[in-house]
Amino acid sequence: MSVNGNSNALLNAEDPESITAPLISGQRSAPNSTSQVALVGANVCPIESLDYEILENEFFKQDWRSRGKMQVFQYIFMKWFLCFLVGLIVGLIGFCNNLAVENIAGIKFVITSNMMLKSRFLLAFIVFFFSNLALTLFASMITSFVAPVAAGSGIPEVKAYLNGVDAPGIFSIRTLFVKIVGSVSAVSSSLLIGKAGPMVHTGACVASLLSQGGSKKYGLTWKWFRYFKNDRDRRDLVTCGSAAGIAASFRSPVGGVLFAFEEMASWWRSALLWRAFFTTAVIAIVLRALIDVCLSGKCGLFGTGGLIMFDVYSASVSYHIADVPPVLLLGFVGGILGSLYNSLLTKVLRIYNLINERGVIYKILIACTISIFTSCLLFGLPWLASCRPCPADAAEACPTIGRSGNFKKFQCPPGHYNDLASLIFNTNDDAIRNLFSKNTDSEFHFASIIIFFVTCFFLSIFSYGVVAPAGLFVPVIVTGASYGRFVGMLVGSHSNLNHGLYAVLGAASLLGGTMRMTVSLCVIILELTNNLLLLPLIMVVLLVSKTTADAFNGNIYDLIMKAKGLPYLEAHVEPYMRQLTVADVVTGPLQLFYGIEKVGNIVHVLRTTGHNGFPVIDELPLSESPVLFGIVLRAHLIELLKKKAFVSTPVPTSTDSFKRFSSEDFAKRGSGNGDKIEDIKLNEEEMEMFIDLHPFTNASPYTVVETMSLAKALRLFREVGLRHLLVIPKISTRSPVVGILTRHDFMPEHILSLNPMLVNSRWKRLRFRLAPPAKHF
Repeated sequence: MSVNGNSNALLNAEDPESITAPLISGQRSAPNSTSQVALVGANVCPIESLDYEILENEFFKQDWRSRGKMQVFQYIFMKWFLCFLVGLIVGLIGFCNNLAVENIAGIKFVITSNMMLKSRFLLAFIVFFFSNLALTLFASMITSFVAPVAAGSGIPEVKAYLNGVDAPGIFSIRTLFVKIVGSVSAVSSSLLIGKAGPMVHTGACVASLLSQGGSKKYGLTWKWFRYFKNDRDRRDLVTCGSAAGIAASFRSPVGGVLFAFEEMASWWRSALLWRAFFTTAVIAIVLRALIDVCLSGKCGLFGTGGLIMFDVYSASVSYHIADVPPVLLLGFVGGILGSLYNSLLTKVLRIYNLINERGVIYKILIACTISIFTSCLLFGLPWLASCRPCPADAAEACPTIGRSGNFKKFQCPPGHYNDLASLIFNTNDDAIRNLFSKNTDSEFHFASIIIFFVTCFFLSIFSYGVVAPAGLFVPVIVTGASYGRFVGMLVGSHSNLNHGLYAVLGAASLLGGTMRMTVSLCVIILELTNNLLLLPLIMVVLLVSKTTADAFNGNIYDLIMKAKGLPYLEAHVEPYMRQLTVADVVTGPLQLFYGIEKVGNIVHVLRTTGHNGFPVIDELPLSESPVLFGIVLRAHLIELLKKKAFVSTPVPTSTDSFKRFSSEDFAKRGSGNGDKIEDIKLNEEEMEMFIDLHPFTNASPYTVVETMSLAKALRLFREVGLRHLLVIPKISTRSPVVGILTRHDFMPEHILSLNPMLVNSRWKRLRFRLAPPAKHF
């Protein structure tokens, strides 16, 4: 048997259909993950796998042996120094993002409020409407034309990258720029989206750019970082960057580390834990120093700079066994709402994709339509609420004019406030503060909370799919907080918990129901609210909501990954994989090279296939019988052709041939920046020469026997982080290698297409009940 080569490479020219098949589309008959394309941003792009395996060939062994103690020290020192830089840069970006959002949105709300104080309601609406539309239009335009991959939260793409999937442009400087500027503009436009997801992507971008030594395209490179030009070191630093993103978004350093561990990383070890913790510790110090500056009144409209910290600490919090049943019910319903939220969101994204396929203009029109609808809702709904008299014992000025607070005046007379406007005609962060606030049980009307919950639930679903950087954390928190506040009102005096604490528990339940995390969410919420006394109740709510929601569908980021067609390898194996062997899934034809190969043959294979790895075998006179020597990478072959490391006769070369190469020649370049075979120009005489592949071939690749179960092979492939897994025959045959397993071969859609007898098996039915296949998205 043979293999359908290394299908994580760029697509072969002979397979145009798999390039053009949209991932989230109405063509449901086409399985997504079996092709080598995925929806990156709003475009269908070819994707590759990453090489997390450490190559062991003679050239790299010689290169490491030649390094002195100073170079080894430099390598270790730079690992920690890069983590420090990631923490410092991401901390500054997070602070500036929050500062910009709070001041841009604050100016908008202040101007609008001042006009309403003068009863100029129509003019106030026009200013509010067009400022939101302009901010949304700007965010959608720079995303569409500069970096479409920056649309959405970016967490699914980063998670797939850490699993071994490389998509073009996800960590470029253009993406980083649009992610920062577009997120500020979109969040400031009053769209119900968050900035935590984009911050995770931003942290990953910063880490990736630093680890690859900057950007050669823009002339921003640093020679000191040359040791990190491999996928394994980049993966570790990107993991630290994702932790930094959450830490900077919520001032939650420990929660950021746990988020990266629980949700993002597919590989984890103690050394990486230390570096991730160090990175988030740097962020905590940077944010603390900058907050002190803001407290002195130097940060514009909002003195704390908009950095989220919802202090609901109360030394008098006490709860009894009678409080547990309502909390359990809150978690159960929150799990149902979370699964419903995920289901509706995936359907909306599918509809948006059908519209987006028509062109850029339609993407921008969707964003503008959502902005117009949002502005009308946010300005119009508070008119449905009645004015309430200011409480006599209010802890702050009532009504609050020209700043954030619990008591928005809106259209009310002096001495009164509009409780719905305090929630809906406000920034998302301030709405959460108001919902989480303590000693405010009588400040919000029952109907206002219901209106706010329904509005947030559906508006956040329709807002997420716009072509702009958009996160889900904050919208889910604000929606869940309103749901929890509603439950607190229903329970009323029958509970010892105030409504603000119920809002915290409601946010936890909806987060658990949509994102299906437990430990990291628990710590993030505790760090957000500064209330350790709620720990047992938050743990119970998260466990109940996650368990309930898991019965219906997967977490939101996994659903989006499947919808995009990103070939993510799950930690668990499907039951039917135990019934198959690796020989059942490899397909042909297999491309081989000999240890000393003719240049013309190498060029022909590279030009006619898109494979990224090729088995190298030895035969007579180098070996008495055919034997597998190892595997050589496409990028290394192109480098050998580029340097013209040729010999006129087919004989082994000496180690002197290493002198014409440096470790930088074979270093992994950034995504999409590698040399192409089309750029190599050779004459007829050179095509007749030979290359000794032995010194540049990984002589100890991972191999499995053809009778190994597919389930066991998948565990090996995922846990080691492989790109190629060679399959060798159980009994000696003419060929020493049967085929190559790649990520594509482990995708359920590929397996089921080769083994149609599984379609009606009970294992297949069980799998499709628990997790819908990617081809339905």
